[in-house]
Amino acid sequence: METQKRLMHFITRANWILFAVVSTLSLVFCDTALALGIIAGGLIVTINFHLLSRTLKKALRPEQLATHGSILAKYYIRFIVSGLIIFVLISQHWVNPFGLFIGLSVVVASITLATLMEIKRLILKEAV
Repeated sequence: METQKRLMHFITRANWILFAVVSTLSLVFCDTALALGIIAGGLIVTINFHLLSRTLKKALRPEQLATHGSILAKYYIRFIVSGLIIFVLISQHWVNPFGLFIGLSVVVASITLATLMEIKRLILKEAV
């Protein structure tokens, strides 16, 4: 359980750090539409991840277990709202789709980074 908490804490922090770094670099080095796409995508996916985490923490408390239907309903509502936001951003040409794709990859990058760090920790632990 401690490993899971540590990984979740790392991923949550890494999401916001990667989002801040990528957003800052895009504002400095990229054109406006690309930078806005990266920022919008990063915000969408990071906020969604945070809300999903909060929903699951509340739903899995032993004293008040939520039904799987309510968890799925919240998930699909977030999914639909995110899809609508992405549709509007792209259809109105407010953001660059490639930038949006990069921004939406922030959580995947932080999960990959956490996985690599955990593998490294396990390998070093076995080597000792």
